[in-house]
Amino acid sequence: MKQSAAPAAPANPPTARPRASRGVAVVVLAGLMLAAVTIASIGLGARDISPLDVVRIVLHPGAEGYNSDVLWTERIPRTFLGLAVGAALGASGLIMQALTMNPLAEPGILGVQQGAAMFVVLGILFLDVSGVQGYFWMALTGSAVTAVLVYLIGTRTNAGSSTIGLVLAGVAVAAVMSSVITLLVVRDEAVYAHLRFWSVGQLTGRGQFLGQIAPFAIAGLLLALPFGRTLNLLSLGDETARGLGIRVERSRLASAAVAVLLCAAATAAVGPVAFVGLVAAHSARMLVGADHRWSLPLSMVCGAVLLVGADTAGRLVIDHGEIQVSVMTALVGTPFFVWLTRRRDLVRM
Repeated sequence: MKQSAAPAAPANPPTARPRASRGVAVVVLAGLMLAAVTIASIGLGARDISPLDVVRIVLHPGAEGYNSDVLWTERIPRTFLGLAVGAALGASGLIMQALTMNPLAEPGILGVQQGAAMFVVLGILFLDVSGVQGYFWMALTGSAVTAVLVYLIGTRTNAGSSTIGLVLAGVAVAAVMSSVITLLVVRDEAVYAHLRFWSVGQLTGRGQFLGQIAPFAIAGLLLALPFGRTLNLLSLGDETARGLGIRVERSRLASAAVAVLLCAAATAAVGPVAFVGLVAAHSARMLVGADHRWSLPLSMVCGAVLLVGADTAGRLVIDHGEIQVSVMTALVGTPFFVWLTRRRDLVRM
């Protein structure tokens, strides 16, 4: 009896693009976007400078002229400060979301930036703190205290979910701290003058702080990079993470400390700027997925692109003067926040 022929092997399904190939493409795209916003930030403003002139001035630092003075004293320091602050806020937002399992977590939304602002005001008023380094240490203390306070309140509320509980706690704490700040400064003109310059998130006139804040921001970013694998394991749950050799409590504390350090450095440099961490973290995940080994460094790039791009747009949107970067990021971040809250696959109400 003739043996029936074996069924033909099914045609090979089309192979998906390897993860590494996608990662390389995203890295190239991120690099191009970062280069584009950097060049635009240096060249555009109240006085536009052509790319050829920018290259010539950068290659010949000793060149004299008005354009050279504008670039080296204002545009270049301001741009690099914006890149550092945006990267810090992007990484801080992603780490906070990973630790709290909360897709709405972000330094501005959770009140951490407002806590940093309040402690800076206390330092100016009662400790005669001045200068960005003094602001940094006060902002670091305020960020840490506020993060702990919001977490304790948010995890013990009956808001229906930990996501909404943390957000409500952050909004409430931020509102209380804003009121305290107003009460503290309303009767003291000298403190108000200091605070008015610092409390509105802006890069105008802050380029001089780059050298002072850069060590803290760079240290925080370098410390954050190795946490990608740890955050992946923590997202599996405490028991699974322990079974895979992770010291859960120590890892959470170390990750939270790095997030607070990054938030404090950014806030001390330019004042409170909301929504950068939120938008950067979700943008990174949309591009490379939930693997924090990829999304964490990409969130730094997304944060830098968003902040510097918003600052550049703020200089161009009106003919004379400029709009603060915190206002520009709010214009982008508020609709993004509303969209996130309406996505049931991201937020369980």
